[in-house]
Amino acid sequence: LWRLAGRQTPLTITPAGSLLLKTEPPEFYRDLALTLEVGDEISLEMLAEHLESVGYERREPVEMVGEYSIRGGILDVFPPEARHGLRIESFGDTIDSMRHFDPASQRSVAKTQRASILPLREWPANRRLLAELAEKAELENPPPPGEPFPGWEFFVPLVRPRRHSLLDFLDRGLVVIDEPEQVRGAAERLWTRLAQPATRNAPPPEANYFTWEEIEERLAARDRILLRELDVEGPERPAASFHIPSRPSVAFHGNVPVAVAEAHSLVEEGHRVVFFAPSTGELERLADIFQEYSVPFRVGIEASAGGSDYLRQRAYVAVEMADIWLLKGPVRRGAVLPDSRLAIFGSEDLFDRSDLVAQPPAPRTAAAAFAADIADLKPGDYVVHATHGVGRYLGIREIRSGEQSGEFMLLEYAGGARLYVPLTRLDLVQKYRPVGDATPALDKLGGATWRRTKSRVKARMRDMADELLKLYAERQMAQGHAFSEDSNWQREFDEAFEFTETPDQLNAIREIKRDMERPQPMDRLLCGDVGYGKTEVAMRAAFKALGDGKQVALLAPTTVLCFQHFETFKRRFAPFPVRIEMITRFRRGKQLKKVLEEIAAGKVDIVIGTHKLLQDDVKYRNLGL
Repeated sequence: LWRLAGRQTPLTITPAGSLLLKTEPPEFYRDLALTLEVGDEISLEMLAEHLESVGYERREPVEMVGEYSIRGGILDVFPPEARHGLRIESFGDTIDSMRHFDPASQRSVAKTQRASILPLREWPANRRLLAELAEKAELENPPPPGEPFPGWEFFVPLVRPRRHSLLDFLDRGLVVIDEPEQVRGAAERLWTRLAQPATRNAPPPEANYFTWEEIEERLAARDRILLRELDVEGPERPAASFHIPSRPSVAFHGNVPVAVAEAHSLVEEGHRVVFFAPSTGELERLADIFQEYSVPFRVGIEASAGGSDYLRQRAYVAVEMADIWLLKGPVRRGAVLPDSRLAIFGSEDLFDRSDLVAQPPAPRTAAAAFAADIADLKPGDYVVHATHGVGRYLGIREIRSGEQSGEFMLLEYAGGARLYVPLTRLDLVQKYRPVGDATPALDKLGGATWRRTKSRVKARMRDMADELLKLYAERQMAQGHAFSEDSNWQREFDEAFEFTETPDQLNAIREIKRDMERPQPMDRLLCGDVGYGKTEVAMRAAFKALGDGKQVALLAPTTVLCFQHFETFKRRFAPFPVRIEMITRFRRGKQLKKVLEEIAAGKVDIVIGTHKLLQDDVKYRNLGL
């Protein structure tokens, strides 16, 4: 709502329930975020008080959304919808600097001059408002005066009625309703549930929701498009119906020759063919590809003020009478319109990059790592506390002290000693994972055993770290070939993959390519189960090496695997001018001699074999991978 009120979102998609929800006016949400700039005058104490009132909790360190901490003149906070936390440093009451930080490592990642901190709830929880809401709610067990109670936000309309809806945030925008009858049905089902409250003291539904009839009255004054899959009879009929025959465009999955052939075929049938690219850089890439295949085209961006000089240099290809257009625009998927003689191909029809833009998952924090284990943790299991060592998990206990209560993890130690760990500090506890079937001995609370164990392990880790530092220092000093960045052919090869890459595959490909582009020799171990795409990662690395004129050798443990890899590589590299050979115990005599001579002469690009590849008689002209 804050983004909508500030006109930051050109498109809003919402279900029926959210459209029925009553809201404050747009200006209320526009002023909801606290916007800070370097040089602003505000004390960290006042800022912390504000954060507490809008739902933030004080934690040290800050690892999750909704947490903040203060250390001297530094305040860390993790706002919602933010990828990183915000670190505010002050000098007196003046903001001296602001930086984003990684909650996993607590390291700063980027400076910023301006930041907005969104609240975690709609209304600041001041004591006067909470006391008034508790009185209106008529609770059976009221909280202490001025303290929050579960669901208090839903009672706010009882003291401050709401008269606005999501439509008030859209100015005079167009409203598109997908399947109007189904939307109406969803709204009516919501009101049926609201009419049967789960608790006696629930606020009346009309305090928080409009009826569908009220929303329809508001919609009547707006431009609307009603989408129906079938032309069913209903109370509302569109003013005019248009039938536009169309069919989906072909997805080429990076197969450029097929795309070029399809474009030629459509032009011969009298169609105008349009290829869309999302950016000027991608448009330049399309121009390069069509030039390589000698395809005449016109570039739509040249008519705009910000036309690309790079594209104008290809005017000898971009002829005036061409029926193939290259346009810049945010069209992902296209369509063919037979009656209009128009074929449109979106950016993802030619090169499907929908999975490549996905952000890699953020590293898990210690608390998140434990949360993954807690599902199968049962009483009697062994755990390790960072401070007290190995203990036995006995379950979750609730402890009350006066009017306050909290849940704790109960751990048992040697001699029957017990330790209660607050659930807010689960980051200190990990599940014990034994080597084999050995049963660990419980540590003694306050004893020296655990401290000695940690000291001994730290000493061994330091020794291992020294050895690794020496090894990696030697590797860093070594100089190898720094491969070029991905070429158009490399991107074409990658996009021709017939399956959708897994996130781990994409991550491995990114890291391996990055290593290959460095001057230090790459040394990586890629682990994965059978059928999880290790070979595809290797083939993309091989293609990158070939792009710089290098040879590639693939070593397999058995002859059977050699044959399998040979067939896989031949099939995958078939559209490209790549020579692939195989050396196994079945190749002998003149045939083997000829292959070895061609490898030495650089006529073989990729050679696949068993341990025979390591013999002295195998000479490479320019081995790169």
